[in-house]
Amino acid sequence: MKKIFILLLLLLIIPSVFAINISIEQTSSDEIMIIGLDEPTTFNLKITNNEISDNFLFYTFFGAGSSPIETVPITGGQTKEVEFKVNPRSDLTQRGMMLFNLFIKGQDGTEQIVSLDVKVLGLEDVFSVGSEEFNPESNSLEIYIKNNVNANFENMQAKFKSPFFNLEETLSLTPYEKKNFNIQLNKEDFNKIMAGFYTIETKVTVDGHETDIEGIIKFSEKDILTTTDKTKGFIIRTNTIKKSNEGNLISDSETIIKKNIITRLFTSLNPQPDIVERQGFTIYYTWERQVKPGETLEITIRTNWFLPLLVIFLIVSIVVLTKKFSKTDLVLKKRVSFVRAKGGEFALKVSVSIHAKKYVEKVNIIDRLPALVKVHERFGAEEPTRIDEKAKRIEWNFEKLEAGEIRSISYIIYSKIGVLGKFALPTATAIYEKDGDIHEAESNKTFFMAEQLKKPIQEE
Repeated sequence: MKKIFILLLLLLIIPSVFAINISIEQTSSDEIMIIGLDEPTTFNLKITNNEISDNFLFYTFFGAGSSPIETVPITGGQTKEVEFKVNPRSDLTQRGMMLFNLFIKGQDGTEQIVSLDVKVLGLEDVFSVGSEEFNPESNSLEIYIKNNVNANFENMQAKFKSPFFNLEETLSLTPYEKKNFNIQLNKEDFNKIMAGFYTIETKVTVDGHETDIEGIIKFSEKDILTTTDKTKGFIIRTNTIKKSNEGNLISDSETIIKKNIITRLFTSLNPQPDIVERQGFTIYYTWERQVKPGETLEITIRTNWFLPLLVIFLIVSIVVLTKKFSKTDLVLKKRVSFVRAKGGEFALKVSVSIHAKKYVEKVNIIDRLPALVKVHERFGAEEPTRIDEKAKRIEWNFEKLEAGEIRSISYIIYSKIGVLGKFALPTATAIYEKDGDIHEAESNKTFFMAEQLKKPIQEE
């Protein structure tokens, strides 16, 4: 039986002893994989070897292949940058965020797993096209094509087509880059077209792969005021309202929010509202502003719940402690005071108050003495039942205590060895019966700050 136990213990310990110990930090982000393209996805990793030198193999079961295919040597304590590349599978059809495992194996066969995520997109999801708003008096129109992902595209072709123009361009786009094209307009080409929304049909070709993308052209004389409302945070809740004028006219903006009389106490506003109105328990804040073309009005409402939550926590803690204290049958309170002794010996008077909140029986009070002290033969009104100098223990017994009854016991301890600094005394313990059950209660802890005496002090 003993051999089996040792064998099981070794099986549990050996893997943890020989497992590789490396720290992995991903320094890249927003990695993507595009369906149909043969371009690999690159993950930048910072690997720190926390153990002895080793050669590490990087591999995954996700994708059509990965690199590096050779092991990467990393000495003990060294940090090395590693580019891990994954090629997309030809049968990949699922889109969206995908999570896969990267395995890092040492020479001894042990390995560590790290989870990586990649966003799988179709080529049509990579780019977006659009244009600025223009009106019948415009002589030109600016359109754009934007790279929405973290990838480079070289020598791609884009063909733009709309009721107002046709354009072909060869271009390159860096991650998240947006390129604008200014197109001169001929008013005679659209003088009979009614105001409204029109489509920019765009054919994009990347490495021989084509996709169709559609954008919007707005042909109108109306002003446009775009509103975005974002809220974040829990304890400190921030609500940001942005109103952006994307048109060509000055826009009148009215923003109204409401708070109750409680939340307004913990709310800050920036900028300050133009109108504040109270209706019953509700407060209305109003901003009336004019937003010029190209300008953005940003209103921030921040509510800080930290202080009220702290107050609630304190109230709950007090209620819990109060309920716990009220359920106690017997309460012991211990205190200590200095006593002047002949010859300048260190002496303390120890007092214990016994308060019975309910009727209890067979009460045994036990107090323990600190080391290096002795008990003086003089006691208070209640003589101890038992004194054990060797075990440093002193006891009192009471047959019963009525509800509300208070007893007080005291004794003096002294030592011929001087004590300096903070002197701690053990807690007193009460063991008693209540309704036939044995219960136990403890006193508070007591301390005494002793200082050196320059001359002997006579005992009181």
